[in-house]
Amino acid sequence: MPSSVKALGPARPSGANMAPQAHCCSPAAVQRWLPILAWLPDYSLQWLKMDLIAGLSVGLTVIPQALAYAEVAGLPPQYGLYSAFMGCFVYFFLGTSRDVTLGPTAIMSLLVSFYTFHEPAYAVLLAFLSGCIQLAMGFLRLGFLLDFISCPVIKGFTSAATITIGFGQIKVGMLVGSQAPPGAQGMPPGVRLSHGLVWTATTARNALVVSFAALVAYSFEVTGYQPFVLTGQTAEGLPPVRIPSFSVTTANGTVSFTEMVQDMGAGLAVVPLVGLLESIAVAKSFASQNNYRIDANQELLAIGLTNVLGSLVSSYPVTGKRVRGWGWRSPACLPTGVLVLLSLDYLTSLFSYIPKSALAAVIVMAVAPLFDARIFATLWRVKRLDLLPLCVTFLLCFWEVQYGILAGTLVSVLILLHSVARPKLQVSEGPVLVLQPASGLHFPAVEALREAILTRALEASPPRCAVLECTHICSIDYTVVLGLEELVGDFHRHGVTLAFVGLQVPVLRVLLSADLKGVQYFSTLEEAEKYLRQEPGTQPYNVSEDSVPEHKIALLKA
Repeated sequence: MPSSVKALGPARPSGANMAPQAHCCSPAAVQRWLPILAWLPDYSLQWLKMDLIAGLSVGLTVIPQALAYAEVAGLPPQYGLYSAFMGCFVYFFLGTSRDVTLGPTAIMSLLVSFYTFHEPAYAVLLAFLSGCIQLAMGFLRLGFLLDFISCPVIKGFTSAATITIGFGQIKVGMLVGSQAPPGAQGMPPGVRLSHGLVWTATTARNALVVSFAALVAYSFEVTGYQPFVLTGQTAEGLPPVRIPSFSVTTANGTVSFTEMVQDMGAGLAVVPLVGLLESIAVAKSFASQNNYRIDANQELLAIGLTNVLGSLVSSYPVTGKRVRGWGWRSPACLPTGVLVLLSLDYLTSLFSYIPKSALAAVIVMAVAPLFDARIFATLWRVKRLDLLPLCVTFLLCFWEVQYGILAGTLVSVLILLHSVARPKLQVSEGPVLVLQPASGLHFPAVEALREAILTRALEASPPRCAVLECTHICSIDYTVVLGLEELVGDFHRHGVTLAFVGLQVPVLRVLLSADLKGVQYFSTLEEAEKYLRQEPGTQPYNVSEDSVPEHKIALLKA
């Protein structure tokens, strides 16, 4: 290794390896792992009443939705309720959004139906395995992987899922007109109270419509004539606490754990991934609206732990769902969870009278907002190329969900890689040829950059000197170093000079480490042009530590 590299950084202190251990035990680290410790000390009892009202009102929405989502998942109705309460308690302690809780959703229920063959044992095992995968991702801080799934892919998947779910239900419009009103911040107390009452009624519209429909169905039942298809018998009482079944006994014999995993196949990847995407997307949207931040890795832990613990009470996989309430000051999901438990213990005998058409209306109203028809026009205006992953995902999801998500993500990554491999090159044709890559310079792009410079500078007659403006290049790799070395050699053989301007410290550090010879760089473009026009008074810096400016030396040794 060249001697110039030896002084690039100071030696690590002998006690430096103890710093991460101390940091992990700091109050900030504990609050990051247990977010309730961050907001609970500042919680005011004056907010408790609002949070209780909000939690109970949302519970009246969650209960009929849970029954409806079980229908989408192809499971008995009680499994929707089994899946609706564990996330309320776990997220209260571990969640980072006050506008979200964890529970069954329409999209997750559709995936469960697809990958578990309407078998409760498969659904519960899928929840356990998905939770383990999500917990592992959270502990390994792999939340950044979700950033590689672009918004067009998510929109394409949710739109396809919305159509699939919606067309699978009876279209009922009873709930459309009862949308929740906008927020009541800054209103006078009397108006705020009235607004709160209206919000409670509209938030609980699912419960009101379902209760009314059940009452009508019961009235027909008494008369001995029943025109509706009813939900049917719902298992009474709280679910037993037990570990998931790792084998299933059927009429054809026993299905082992290995065979169950093989049967679920790609669902073991799709379900955890989509669960994380749906939850974090909802949480981020509310966080941006209400000016707070969420921790994606902490959300991973909360979702994973909910699915693992939920599988002990016969829950199928859950994810984040929007439960934003009027005046909520905290993750006020505890009352919601308590209300679901009470309904399991005392109300399940009444659920059998709920018409399936009423639950279909609940499902349609839940999925309708997920279809964003405006996204096509928006992408057409903003960037038409983004329509490609959107359409690929949207169409293929009607065939196989995993193929749609995988293909859309692959198309998005290819678009990203193309921009990396072929960065735009700004060219200034003046007395001196100036070329400036508009973005970073990575190894797939070095050959294209070399060809562009050779075409414009060395294939001209006579060959021209050139300046490579590197302001936008913040890092390079060894392949780029080799490409630059060949480029400098090409210019030297033609008797002209390639000068570099705006080298960032990380780039200069790599060039010093590689001991690249013949590279001449300048602090400003004016200096480079003056030197190449052979005007007196300007000399280049060579890539060696002896010629590096003092301020650069200080940064290199930092």
